[in-house]
Amino acid sequence: MMRKGLAGQRLVAVFFAGILLFDFPLLSLFDRPLRVWGVPLLHFYVFVVWAALILVIAWIAERGAR
Repeated sequence: MMRKGLAGQRLVAVFFAGILLFDFPLLSLFDRPLRVWGVPLLHFYVFVVWAALILVIAWIAERGAR
């Protein structure tokens, strides 16, 4: 059983990872005229990272609830 403190620490770490992943210097790396499956690379990056953060948060929340 995971302690609530550990789950909270992991959520804080995911929060800071999200801040870094959506920070301008990293976003500017993906602001290119490329397309992935017809979607601009920057939009693809934002939605993939956003979905990944949601999945990680859900995994931490479910694991912490047990």
